[in-house]
Amino acid sequence: MSDFVVWFDHYQDSDHPRVGGKNASLGTMIAAGLPVPPGFALTTEAYHTLRFHDDTHKAVSDLLGAIDYDDPIALREISSRVRELIEAIPMSSDIEHSIREAYAALCERCGVDDLPVAVRSSATAEDLPDASFAGQQDTYLWVRGADSVVANVQRCWSSIFTDRALAYRHEMGHDHEVNSMSVGIQEMVQPKAAGVAFTLNPTDGDRSTIAIDAS
Repeated sequence: MSDFVVWFDHYQDSDHPRVGGKNASLGTMIAAGLPVPPGFALTTEAYHTLRFHDDTHKAVSDLLGAIDYDDPIALREISSRVRELIEAIPMSSDIEHSIREAYAALCERCGVDDLPVAVRSSATAEDLPDASFAGQQDTYLWVRGADSVVANVQRCWSSIFTDRALAYRHEMGHDHEVNSMSVGIQEMVQPKAAGVAFTLNPTDGDRSTIAIDAS
């Protein structure tokens, strides 16, 4: 399998910097014997081919350097322009082949043609002791077919520059240029209920607050 792909059930601790916080947690849970839908991570090396592409690297950096964080409208406009630049870069053939090959293998493993999957952002600056980054990047659900998976991977990559992610990183003192993005492609489930609990406030780190979001 490609160097751009790490299967969740083959995850090792040394893979953490390449697969981001969310994907690392999924791999750790599988290793602990917990029931986790199967899937794989597209590593940060794949993201770097777009972020540091010769045609757009400087343009993106210049836009990021011009952000006025006190002007939410201008911030949103720059976010949109950066995302458009990232999504317009042609994906390299070897990365696209890696995604298609791994998705086909996942479909075969699950016994479903065009398996519905979640295409999930997994940034390297996620679930940190001083910053959760919860919900700052985008995830796309019920994605079916290799073409749609490839397209939504690129949307996930660009979502590292959502206006909310840019503002949050600035507030937390994280460098936009250092952050990187892995993407998880994981079998969709049809839950009767879903939720997440934080034992502190994910916005300000207040440990006297428990935040629960469920449906």
